[in-house]
Amino acid sequence: MPAFVFPGQGSQRPGMGGPWRDHPSWEIVQDASRLAGRDIGYLLLEAGATELAETRNAQLATLVSSLVVLDAVERLGIEPTACAGHSLGEYTALVAAGALAFDDAVRLVSERGEAMQEVAEESPGVMLALSGIDDEAARIACRRADGDVWMANSNAPGECVIAGRPDAARRAAVVARQLGATSVKQLAVSGAFHTALMAPAQPRLRKALDESTLYPLAMPVVANVDALPHTDPDEWPSLLSAQLRSPVRWRQSVLALTDMVGAGERGGDRLFCELGPGGPLSAMVRATAPGTSTLAIATPDDLDILVATLAGEAAAAPSAHAGHEGERLYVFERLVVSPCAGLFELPPSTVPPSGDGLPRPIAIGDLVGAVSGTEVRSPFAGELMGVLAQPGERVQTGQPLAWLRSR
Repeated sequence: MPAFVFPGQGSQRPGMGGPWRDHPSWEIVQDASRLAGRDIGYLLLEAGATELAETRNAQLATLVSSLVVLDAVERLGIEPTACAGHSLGEYTALVAAGALAFDDAVRLVSERGEAMQEVAEESPGVMLALSGIDDEAARIACRRADGDVWMANSNAPGECVIAGRPDAARRAAVVARQLGATSVKQLAVSGAFHTALMAPAQPRLRKALDESTLYPLAMPVVANVDALPHTDPDEWPSLLSAQLRSPVRWRQSVLALTDMVGAGERGGDRLFCELGPGGPLSAMVRATAPGTSTLAIATPDDLDILVATLAGEAAAAPSAHAGHEGERLYVFERLVVSPCAGLFELPPSTVPPSGDGLPRPIAIGDLVGAVSGTEVRSPFAGELMGVLAQPGERVQTGQPLAWLRSR
């Protein structure tokens, strides 16, 4: 299976939602707009470059755009081996790994974007992309500038970003050129993200994180802060908070993912799939890990390429289940599935309490949950062995929601 990677702020572009408007996954946009109290469809279809570049708009629009793509890929039954996201993209990666519910992701990114924009307006900063210089030389340039400027992103070999107060950052850029930088480009952002200047945004984000639920991860997500895979949900609030003022170690994260993904079924290239607008991460991956294959999935047409790529791998490989029975449900076990697509809800009174937790007795017609207000009732009697969806998770039509052992 491939690795999924998700882009961050800066990958947004006007009209990026257009190709998805008639796709079934576009319903994500309506759900997110309701949760955020904003017209995200407008941001994805009509907002101009200047309006879309505002931090509060860029982060929410990029998250939702990536979630639309993720939803479309999940409808195909394709899952990753591991995930990572660049800065903001880390939140989408956590949704993909099942750690963060859809509604919490939208709310967290709304708070994050607002907090970061407020800090940027109160303490303006710049971010400068440097080419032709390694990370250590960029750090030296920041130190020699003798001011509030730091390394903010390690993106790929010879590609990094420094950020800080405008005067200090420009002094550092002059030194960076002396140390070998071949180009310096100012990014279209209003603040010095991933530096100490973002510290005032942390309390607001921490509060939002405290009000959110993080679930055990279905697969590892490599964190920006330390470039290590994490599966413990208790570690993620501090990782997400620290990320605001810590460098994004993307080059190191790609190397960690490369070790985790392994070679393709035919012994060939590893596959990284970038889900979301733009496609900036794919070039970084190829530069960091030569011989790695990448697919940037930004439109519905790209889904066909993904399916063809994975089908080619599967057709050329021997069956992974040859000689094995594998895991399966026995004849006396049943699944309750979702009647529609939407957000899964689990009211406290959904299932009869047993006093000892699961399994719980359940009768035909008992309420198992709800999907965007549509009740889901069990067509079977038996014992409820487990609920397979998390509250706030977006589920698809036919997706299993509960596992029963019939009487």
